[in-house]
Amino acid sequence: MLQLNLLTSGREEFLNITGKIQALVRESGLRSGLAVIFCPHTTCGLTINEQADPEVRADILMALRKIVPDNLPWAHSEGNSPAHLKTSLLGSSLSVLIENGELVLGTWQGIFLCEFDGPRNRKVLVKLLESGKG
Repeated sequence: MLQLNLLTSGREEFLNITGKIQALVRESGLRSGLAVIFCPHTTCGLTINEQADPEVRADILMALRKIVPDNLPWAHSEGNSPAHLKTSLLGSSLSVLIENGELVLGTWQGIFLCEFDGPRNRKVLVKLLESGKG
């Protein structure tokens, strides 16, 4: 298992980690298989979405703030209940195909760490699985 150590810089942000995941794949020498990407945090998740236009990420964050507002009567007293719910909505793991030593992503797609309770030190775990011969 491989690990990325990341520092987020804002309370909420989408950090593009596509290049870091691709570098792990290239360094491994894996030609065909699967990258399982896992974020072991309850207030930080993962998603695949548009990486060319940063306004898309801003729009997603804006919509999540509308869906999960800070001013609900949250029972959890730490003040980060919205972050827990946003993480649950997006999820904590992704699976991405690998072919010819490259992540299989659409033209505009990127892999993002989704911070909802930062800034913090975060880790992302990556397991690279080789596809069976046959």
